[in-house]
Amino acid sequence: MNKRERVIAAFHGKETDHVPVCMWQHVPPSFWGDDDRFAEEQARFFKSTDVDFMKLSGDKFFGWPSPALRDIARTEELYRVEPLGPRHPFIRDQIERTKKVVAALNGECVSLYLVFVPLSCIRLAIGYPKMMQFIRENPDAMKQACAAVAEDQKALVRGLIEEAGVDGIFYSVQNGEENRFTAEEYRDWVMPSDKAVLDYANTLSDMNAIHFCAWEEIPNRLSVWADYKAPVVSWSRYIDIMDIQEAKKTFGCTVWGGFDNRPGTFLYTAERTEIEQETASLIAQGGKTGYILGADCSIHGELPEERIRWVAEAARRI
Repeated sequence: MNKRERVIAAFHGKETDHVPVCMWQHVPPSFWGDDDRFAEEQARFFKSTDVDFMKLSGDKFFGWPSPALRDIARTEELYRVEPLGPRHPFIRDQIERTKKVVAALNGECVSLYLVFVPLSCIRLAIGYPKMMQFIRENPDAMKQACAAVAEDQKALVRGLIEEAGVDGIFYSVQNGEENRFTAEEYRDWVMPSDKAVLDYANTLSDMNAIHFCAWEEIPNRLSVWADYKAPVVSWSRYIDIMDIQEAKKTFGCTVWGGFDNRPGTFLYTAERTEIEQETASLIAQGGKTGYILGADCSIHGELPEERIRWVAEAARRI
């Protein structure tokens, strides 16, 4: 199998010759101002680490540039959030930059583009304190704003898949921490816009992955995502405390993970032989069907890329 064949098989729950490996980092800000250099950097990372596929970064395009969110002070202003429209530069520029990234990868691997859920887009624009204040003061206003963002995200997803040529999206679902919302609040306030984007993406591609993000390092209320469907789930083994076989059983699909991504943990400090042994152990747990080897979330910049390559090379010897 080549890398594309291996990853496509893994996404569809078929046995692979070797367990695919994919870890990812954010692209440093020094590359954000030049789309050609940005594309070259993503392609360089792919070659340097020898991962089997790429989660493409959305760096520079986090947040949401709605005029209504700029300096927002009152909850009622959320009702002024309207879709930017598919021709807005925020959407078009992501699609055009991603075309260059896909071209730089030269058809060698599957690529997935990072897309945040609508509420996270708003949170990235206004901050957590206002997000929580506004959603509790007027859930309907926040739901309407999220619905507007979701319409734009659907246009973005369509352009990424149909124009830029990515194979699918890496859908980062957040805000599910156990201490943030009750299950009922999450399902009422957050889920409708989450699923509007995800369900639409699933009509365009059968190569989407859901990332159950735990970047706040607080366990998620995983039950609220039980109806979120995609061929692959990337989960947080070390925050949500769920090993590979339990994840397979819980999510009912191919699962992606295994290593702790946080600085100072095993991947950053262990000797090469230890990392190779842990790779073998994780593959023994996950098997060659329905498992992709990765990490809980983004790898931090201080990790030497050769350590990711050690994992990829070890996986191909098993």
